[in-house]
This record gives sequence, structure tokens and C-alpha cells, in this order.
Amino acid sequence: MADPHAATARPIRVGTSACLLGSQVRFDGGHKRERFLTETLASYFEFVPVCPEVESGLPIPRPTLRLVGDEADPRLQFGESGEDYTPTLKAWAERKLDALAELDLCGFVLKSDSPSCGMERVKVYSDKGMPSKKGRGIFAAALLARFPLLPVEEEGRLNDAKLRETFVESVFAYRRWRDLLEAGLTLARLVDFHRVHKYLLLAHSPEHYASLGRLVAEGKKLGKPELAQRYGAGFMEALRRNASRGRHFNVLQHMAGYFKEELDEASREELHQTLADYRAGLVPLVVPITLVRHHVRVREVAYLRDQVYLAPHPKELMLRNHV
Repeated sequence: MADPHAATARPIRVGTSACLLGSQVRFDGGHKRERFLTETLASYFEFVPVCPEVESGLPIPRPTLRLVGDEADPRLQFGESGEDYTPTLKAWAERKLDALAELDLCGFVLKSDSPSCGMERVKVYSDKGMPSKKGRGIFAAALLARFPLLPVEEEGRLNDAKLRETFVESVFAYRRWRDLLEAGLTLARLVDFHRVHKYLLLAHSPEHYASLGRLVAEGKKLGKPELAQRYGAGFMEALRRNASRGRHFNVLQHMAGYFKEELDEASREELHQTLADYRAGLVPLVVPITLVRHHVRVREVAYLRDQVYLAPHPKELMLRNHV
């Protein structure tokens, strides 16, 4: 069975903090090149580098910046002089996000701990100089507010196999959702979209799958803009939840039910043992997925053949070899 969902109609553009691609734009003139981005994902994503500090007018090298004041709405100040750079960066961010909106981004990878790009747990200093790791970078906050459905992650968290798989899976899913909208949303197309994503959604959140199913069933009562907004929000929210081993196991059992009775005794035992081994943590997800894909192909199980769950991203990324 081919990977029909690995390729998409348009380029998959992903924004990223420029230093993560090796650009020497850090305050000290250095970079924070991330090999997973430049050596692995670069073959599948078209990266759009962004450096808020340099692009907003600061030199290289430059004095360090830090967040100060209210954790929920901090100011961005130079550490030594105390000069407030917040208005300048916020004004630049508004213009930059307008430009990024034209690029149809499908994801963003931010530099962790940065007072401009950090997504979470960024140090915020009180007026007395005491830090708390409860802040968010100025540009990151603007990005998340402007594009609430966009898959966004920090490079440090991508070292976690489960978070890495969730993020990349979400980027490809968002591209498919955008392709559906650009093709023209119809109820028939949405029904099919929901159908082929059934098991992917069940692996992440059975509750969201059920609520999205009810939304599709009521689709005729809603206008297309409201239907698209509500489904898109629920769809991406579901995929932000990490798929657990238990939910993966349940999904694989459900899929196996379509062909299990057609197997000979030895094949049934092999399937049962493989699923049990995965549930026990003895083998990674790729092992039962490969076996299920084999039986779906050989037995031509039409309903399962098109399920995105079996190929949510290119197999060459080997993400499921580690979860």
C-alpha cells in the first residue's frame, strides 16, 4: 500500500526561528542550528526563517534582552540599559505576521527560552529582579494569537519522540485541511475528510472525533464559514493531544476487526501477539502498523485503505519507530 497522504498538493511551508537553521543572528553572533530541522525535515518542509530581533532593526551582536514585569503581558527590555523595546518589536511583529499570512504556513518551530520567540516557560523578571519561568516571547505570543490553529512547537521539545511525532503529524494534517478549504468546502468533501481521518482522530481524542462527527451530521444547518471554522478548530485541537499507547492499541484492534476473521490461525496469532507486544511497550508503533497495513493491502480492505492513520506522514521520517 502506497503512502497516499504523504504528498500534498502545495508546498508545506513551516516558519522557524532563523537561528535554528544555522543563521548567525543570535545576540552574540552565534546560532542554534537544529539538526532535526536542517537534516531531516528540510527534505519535506520549505522553511521560512524569521528572526524578530534582527528583522526589527537590532544589530549583531547586540545587548541581551529580557522580559520584565507582568507575566501575562511582559515588557521586552535591554538587560543593562533598561530601554523598553516592546513597542518596536510589537509593531514589527504585526507587519511580519501580515506577510506570513500570505505564505500559507502549515507550522512554526520557535527557539525555546527566547524573550522574543520562546513559546512557554520563558523567564520574566519582576521589578525587583527576581525571575519566574512563566512567560512567553513577544513574537511567539503574537504568532499564537494571530494563527490559533497553526501547529507550533519549540525546538527543545522536538527531542521528545512523542511530541515530535505529534507536531509533524499535525503539520501534514493542517496542510490537508488547508487543501480542502482551498478546493472549496462542501458537505460531501467534509464527510469524506472526516471519514479518512477517523482513526487518526480516535488515536488522539475519541471525544473530539465524536463531537466533530455530530458537527458534520448537522452540517446542512450551518453556513459554510461557520462549519469550516468549527470543524477546523476542533480538528486541530484534537491533534494537539498526544496519542497514547492505549488509544493506539484500541485503534489497531478496531482496524484488525475488519479482516481478523479472514486470517488463518497462525496469522491471527501473529497479529494478536504483535498488538500485545506494542501495548506492553516491547515494540514501537511502526511494527503493528506495518503488519496491519500488510493485511489491509493483501485483503483489499477498502474502508481502511484510505485511512490517514496508516500513513499520516512520509515513512522515511521514521517517527513511529520511536513511539
